[in-house]
Amino acid sequence: MPIWYWSALFVALLFGINALATRAFGEAEYWFAGVKVLAILSFIVVGALVIFGVIDLPSGAPAPMFDNLKGDSLFPNGLPAVFAVMMTVVYAFQGCEIMGVAAGETDQPEKSIPRAVRNVVFRVLIFYVLAVMVLAAIIPWQQAGLVESPFVQVFDMVGIPYAADLMNFVILTAILSVGNSGLYASTRILWAMSKSGMAPKALSPLSKQGVPLRALFITLCFALISLMTSFIAADTLFMVLMAVSGMAGTVTWIVIALAQYRFRRQFLREGGQLEQLKYRAPWFPLVPLLCIVLCSSLFVFLALDETQRPSLYWGSGFIALCYGAYYLMQRKRQLQPAAAV
Repeated sequence: MPIWYWSALFVALLFGINALATRAFGEAEYWFAGVKVLAILSFIVVGALVIFGVIDLPSGAPAPMFDNLKGDSLFPNGLPAVFAVMMTVVYAFQGCEIMGVAAGETDQPEKSIPRAVRNVVFRVLIFYVLAVMVLAAIIPWQQAGLVESPFVQVFDMVGIPYAADLMNFVILTAILSVGNSGLYASTRILWAMSKSGMAPKALSPLSKQGVPLRALFITLCFALISLMTSFIAADTLFMVLMAVSGMAGTVTWIVIALAQYRFRRQFLREGGQLEQLKYRAPWFPLVPLLCIVLCSSLFVFLALDETQRPSLYWGSGFIALCYGAYYLMQRKRQLQPAAAV
């Protein structure tokens, strides 16, 4: 079956889910993410049994224990190589800010948002850090590559049948999960921008279910550009989209931290009391300032790495385009009263 058919099917599925009430989005996200979580937990358990020799490898090789993490094995190319791929790492982690976007549509956000933030920390430690440590402990860094998924490699080493097919199914559900949450967050952001005058007012109406359908449709149209990576200059276009997404997401994190820092200072300056805030970010102002510094340092790493500089150029161009368009729109709005006179 042509890839266009599958793409159209999944696009229609995600549009239908997001066109319903927010509850439909949450329910779909629960099941999409559930498959991914179950697969990663199974991988961690199987990997741990392999590491400690509880499960014998069919090849007869001894239990790896933590030999692959000793010496220079953990950072074989040094810390500069780690910094060089930080933008890719950030690109993979983006999306956790969706909790703030969903705060306006949740009951008692002062309770649910802090709980969600704590859950994100634990989930990152388990599903990302622990899973990567298991991979690094089992697969020597010389054997790790891009041709085959390292998760499939581990399952194949253990002798689990149809490992590749199972992981392809997991990857598909993970992609649907990312698409579902990304479409939801982007739609709400575009709708909020239209309400505040930063986007056309025509995108602000809501359906009977409280869904901004016009903003959803426009968001989906832009999301369809990603499908072009399968047909037009696949490698180049994908890298451009990843660079733009990574840079835009990083700038978004910086702006969020800066907005939180300035809001709290201005709130207190105007006579407000911390007790009036339903949620108070801990360790203020260290947390927002540290976020700004760390995220800004990513741009320095990109500039220092010659292979990563195109990402910096593409991302910077896109961000400049967005801010330029906003500036022109605001300037036009300011000049309208004078022109009318």
